[in-house]
Amino acid sequence: MRKPRPPKKSESLEIRIPYDAKAAFMARCRQDGRSASEALRAFIDQQIEAPPRRVRPWRFAAGALIAVALGAVALPSLARPADPAHDLLRRMAFAHLDANHDGVVSLDEYVRGRP
Repeated sequence: MRKPRPPKKSESLEIRIPYDAKAAFMARCRQDGRSASEALRAFIDQQIEAPPRRVRPWRFAAGALIAVALGAVALPSLARPADPAHDLLRRMAFAHLDANHDGVVSLDEYVRGRP
């Protein structure tokens, strides 16, 4: 009785890598006495047969905890009422730049108003 033939290798896979990486990989394959195709097929088979990676829930939880902590620190500064003195200074600066008082600062007004 004959042994069944292995599946035909009809498909190809093209990847782009730096020349130095390719040269080092090819040298390693020659050193191991196998072709680059054999090495890559073995790697692909290993990845297919490996059990799927588990998502570590603590990583997600840690990220969420950090986001909540940052939000708790930043929120009070964002929710603070505007400082009336600061608002007055902004209005005065805008009025200085808006030479024709149309409520819009054109590029010419901006350039002329800069010190």
